[in-house]
Parts: sequence; C-alpha cells; structure tokens
Amino acid sequence: MHPYNRLPSSGHNSPSPPPSPLRSPRFRHSRSKAGGRFNQPGRTLIQRIVWHLLSVLIRRQGFFLFAPLLYISGMLLYMGSVSFEVVPVISHRPAPGSVYRSPQLYAKLRPEMDADNSSADAISTVWKHSYKGAEWRPCVNKSSGGLAESNGYIYIEANGGLNQQRTSICNAVAVAGYLNATLVIPNFHYHSIWRDPSKFRDIYDEDYFISMLENDVRVVNKVPEYLMERFDHNLSNVYNFRIKAWSPILYYKDAVLPRLLEEKVIRISPFANRLSFDSPPAVQRLRCLANYEALRFSSPILTLGETLVARMKERSANYGGKYISVHLRFEEDMVAFSCCVFDGGEQENEDMKAARERGWRGKFSKPGRVIRPGAIRINGKCPLTPLEVGLMLRGMGFDKNTFIYLASGKIYNAEKTMAPLLEMFPNLQTKEMLASDEELAPFKVLIFLVLFLFFHI
Repeated sequence: MHPYNRLPSSGHNSPSPPPSPLRSPRFRHSRSKAGGRFNQPGRTLIQRIVWHLLSVLIRRQGFFLFAPLLYISGMLLYMGSVSFEVVPVISHRPAPGSVYRSPQLYAKLRPEMDADNSSADAISTVWKHSYKGAEWRPCVNKSSGGLAESNGYIYIEANGGLNQQRTSICNAVAVAGYLNATLVIPNFHYHSIWRDPSKFRDIYDEDYFISMLENDVRVVNKVPEYLMERFDHNLSNVYNFRIKAWSPILYYKDAVLPRLLEEKVIRISPFANRLSFDSPPAVQRLRCLANYEALRFSSPILTLGETLVARMKERSANYGGKYISVHLRFEEDMVAFSCCVFDGGEQENEDMKAARERGWRGKFSKPGRVIRPGAIRINGKCPLTPLEVGLMLRGMGFDKNTFIYLASGKIYNAEKTMAPLLEMFPNLQTKEMLASDEELAPFKVLIFLVLFLFFHI
C-alpha cells in the first residue's frame, strides 16, 4: 500500500506514481564494465578513435546529407594539387594503312634491291602476252552515210587539266552525235592553277578533227552570226545548262534536247565529267572515235614529241630501244587537292594550305568541312609519290638499268621526293635532258601538253 499525497496539487487529488525499483547491483556492475567499450583490452588507439568517430556519425545521421559535398570538395582539392603535366597521355594507334610509311618500307627493302642480280627483263616481256591471245587492233568502225538535219548548236567549256579537257571533248562529241546536234569547237577554260591560255587549235589539229568526224557529227568553228545576233554576239548570254557530274545520256535526251530545239543554241559549262561512263554502245563508239581517231596533236607538238621519242630510243639502244614512260602526278596542286599527308611535317602542311587557298579559294576551308587524311589514304585516293612509283616498277620486274621517260610537271619538293626514284632508276630522263632550251622555248606555255604527249603516240 502506498500512502496518498496529503498536499493538494493543481487542485486535484491524484496518487503519486510508484517509485522506480532499485537496480540490481549485478546489473549496475555489468553496465559499468560494458560502458567502457573503448577501454576494452585488445584495441589499439587508432581503432578506438575510428570507432568513436563512427559512433558519433551514426548518432548524427544528418551528417550523411553532406557526405557527397565533402567527397566532391575533397576530389577538387586533390585534383588542384596535382599537375596535369604528370598525367599519362593515352595515345591511340593509327588505323592500318592510314599513315604514309613508304620511306620505312624502302629502307627495309633497299639492301635486297641493291643485291638483286636477276636476269629478268620485264621491258621485253611486258607486251609478250597479248589480251586473250589476240592482237591489239582498232575497234571503231567509221560511218559512210549522211547526217540528218541538225537540231541546233552545242557549245561546251572544257575545264581542268589536259586529261580532263580531252575527256570533255570526247564526251561532247558523243552528246552532240546522240542529240543530232552540231558541235562548236570546244573552248578551254582558263584555270588559276595551270594558267594555260591555249585554244583548241594550239593543242590539236582542228581541221583534221572536223574532217574525221564529218560522217558522224557536224563540227563547226563558231555559231552562225544570225543566231548570235539574238545574244548580242556574246556566248555568255546563251542559256547555260548546269549539269550534274556523271549524268546518264538519257538526261540529255529528256532535259537538254527540248531546250536545244527551242533555243537552237545552248551552252554547257563546266563540262568535265558530265557524262556517265555507263552509256550505250553507240555513244561509246563516238567517244572512242573522237579519242583514238579524231584528236591528233597539232604539228609543232607532234614534231617535238617524235624528236623526244627518237632520242629516248637512241639512249636505250643497248636495250633494244625500249623504255617506259611514267606520268608522275605529284605536282603541288595534285598533292594539295588530295588533302593527303606525307612526310614533310609542318612545312608540308603550310605549303598545302597555301596551295589550296591559291587554287580553290575557300573550297577546303568552308565551315563544317572536315578533312580526314587517314581515311583518304585508306580509301586509296592519295597520289603515288615518286618513291612509291619506283617501288611499284621494281616490283613489276623492271630492274635499275631500265630507261624511263618522266612525264610530269614540277614535282613537289623534288630534291627530296625524287631522290629515291633516281636511286632505283638512274637511267631516268626528262624533257630537259632530251631537248635544248631553244627547242622547248616555244612550248613554255604549253608545257603540260608536251609532258602528256607520250600517252598518245
């Protein structure tokens, strides 16, 4: 029984709560011993401190809200204290075939090439086995019939170098014949790279060209005056077709012919590569007729070419008067246009940037245009260097005694790039070695034409 509290409290008479029971001495003794956890034997001082910190953190669970901020702050402090110069740089190996390594290959093969004493004579056997056991012969049949009334006049501007211009002429003959049109002698577009103001008759025999095509395609020197009066005697006022590259011949029939019938004279500029290679046999025949029969070099060029050929035969008399002609395409403009990287370092990079800007003015530096030299090389679109041409010829079996006529323009960085080719073929000849300055003087403007001549003799 517990006595009631006699003193009033807040105006209420309520019994007092019972007193707490006394704790057992054994329990108090156990707590006193357990309360000293950090004093337990076997724990080091470091362990005790860590345990104490963890217990504090667990009791203060709100601390974990700030843990990410403390972690990020610690990482920033750590990174700021470390110099990035000591961080290792991860370099990726270039893809196979994306880097110019021909000089290393040449250095590896040269001892074996120098020691090669084989008697193989590739220049004597290169034409020994003809195509499918037959003889090489012309496959173009000339026409003898008359021509129907012309549908109008086509005037084209052949752009690019000599090779592109020649292709444009052949395509123009094919298109004119297909549309039953009259072809006006093509005009050669003046380019800032070649700077060649030559006209058609300066390079080719114009009269011969017209006469050889007279039974297949009408060709005239100029548009008749009565038609030019409509255009103030200015060909730039004539309607110009902007035709996509490699257009099929049917496009000319569907799109060009109706306008030709309406205007009676049209202009197509530029015209390089504006006709697909995949054309009907009748169109291909006209192409071949123009290329192999109608196009003949003008008399001065033909005479000089024959002189150079005779001198090459004289110098290679000990080898039966046989030689090979190589047209190197490693002029500065070709290297620049390819966007390939070779082994010229920073100087080459600066030279190519300047050449691209001179020749194509912003074409390669447009916003968003990305140039990938490695991918270009993997795709096989880089011009062969003189070194690579030499390796190819030696691989084909031509030994170091082979006579070579080098047809090309001014080779980029010639002192360095031509050295390996001269080592592999010391009997290499150029036009300057075969002809005097006086003989070459009349052709300084037509220099690229003379260089290209040997592919058509």
